[in-house]
Amino acid sequence: MRELRSGILLIAGILGMAGTVMAQTAAQKPEVPVEKWTGKTILLIGAHADDDALSHGTLAMLQAHGNQVYVVTLTTGNVGTQDPKLSRTQLAEIRRQEELAALKELGIRGDHYINLGYDDGLLEFEDRKAVVENLVRWIRKLRPDVLFAWDPGKNFQRWHKSDHRAAAYLAADAARAAMWRLLFEGQITQEGLKEFMIPEYMLYNDYDFQDENIWVDITDFVDKRVNADAHYISQYGPGWKDYNPNPTEEEVKEMKAWALDTIRTRDGKRVEGFRYYRGLPDALGK
Repeated sequence: MRELRSGILLIAGILGMAGTVMAQTAAQKPEVPVEKWTGKTILLIGAHADDDALSHGTLAMLQAHGNQVYVVTLTTGNVGTQDPKLSRTQLAEIRRQEELAALKELGIRGDHYINLGYDDGLLEFEDRKAVVENLVRWIRKLRPDVLFAWDPGKNFQRWHKSDHRAAAYLAADAARAAMWRLLFEGQITQEGLKEFMIPEYMLYNDYDFQDENIWVDITDFVDKRVNADAHYISQYGPGWKDYNPNPTEEEVKEMKAWALDTIRTRDGKRVEGFRYYRGLPDALGK
């Protein structure tokens, strides 16, 4: 009888947890449309300077509507070029200046850009605990209402190229760790920070949109996205193989045309798509 009762309690507990997860994952729409968000703190975690480009229209809109937007980039982007004349140090500085110029176009302050300084292309080989601890510190400092990040996958792991793959899971793991007081407790006992749970997530992908469940209308911010994207000279267009900090008017025009062409249209509106999630980070991929 005792074994039967224990079994019933175990099943009830499992069903209760399943119900909680189902309730969380069923709520796949924000209570207030993203276009009407105001007064929120937004944190985007990406691997490279330009990962935020997939969200530039949304970030510009949120900044314009009275939200505070922060961007954390994990790597310096010091590898991704085919120009044999550039060193890693030179490329890292170029990428930083391009990112700052792009964010300025969106209305985002330069001191809201944080680069954690890891090497481009090698993020998955870094000390994972140290990287998560670093991200947890920023989450506890900024206490964001919403986290933008690469989507680690819904139900199954999503394939991304290496740094994006690593960034997706590092962001998810940091979001989970930040809420537990006894994880990285020195930040709390020595640095005066407090544990924090991020309540909402906006997860993005690169050219694979099957898991999106919301589309943000960026029609009024298309120009800001296009102008911001045109600053990534070393990554897009003419600067990738032969970097020139002063592209011709025709080259800039081509970059802007390409940037405009990457923006999708839905129901006659220019949009950016995301997988929205609200709830415990444990169920982020459910």
